[in-house]
Amino acid sequence: MELNCYFTFSTVHLALRAESVLKGIACSFRLIPVPRFLSSNCGVALQCRSEEADTIKSALEQNRVSFELMHIVDENESSH
Repeated sequence: MELNCYFTFSTVHLALRAESVLKGIACSFRLIPVPRFLSSNCGVALQCRSEEADTIKSALEQNRVSFELMHIVDENESSH
């Protein structure tokens, strides 16, 4: 399973709320520290498969969980 999509949030609270919302749907995801290639800021990101990104985005929007960025990474981008 290739986890190559990232959602970033403005607060840890929103990331935890996203995790709570997404536990109710059948998608693979995990919360991780924000990767350096996305941001030098500290924080938490949600990592998922790009094939499930639209489903996750819809669930977050329907539950009014705001996120800063949805970023799909190709395999070469994260190796910088």
